[in-house]
Amino acid sequence: MMMHRPLSWPVMIVLWLIVIGLAITPIVLIRDTEFGGADAAAEEAVVEINPDYEPWFNPLFEPPGSETESLLFALQAGLGAGFIGYFFGRYHGRRRRPDR
Repeated sequence: MMMHRPLSWPVMIVLWLIVIGLAITPIVLIRDTEFGGADAAAEEAVVEINPDYEPWFNPLFEPPGSETESLLFALQAGLGAGFIGYFFGRYHGRRRRPDR
């Protein structure tokens, strides 16, 4: 069985900075864009069908733009996937350990 060496902390920090830079760069460089999501499309469809529609509640936090909303959604999805992947990997690694 081949053992892999874990990455050092400086390498991990550089990789995280690259990922963060890749996520933020389009937001900073591309101006006056509209990234619409399913929520906005659904709201437009509901208002078109029923113009008197009133939402049941208002959001607690309203991001400054739809691109920020998309970034926060992608960040949430990435963190959730990383969290789940970490624990599945840890469980799988624990099952494969020779000392158990």
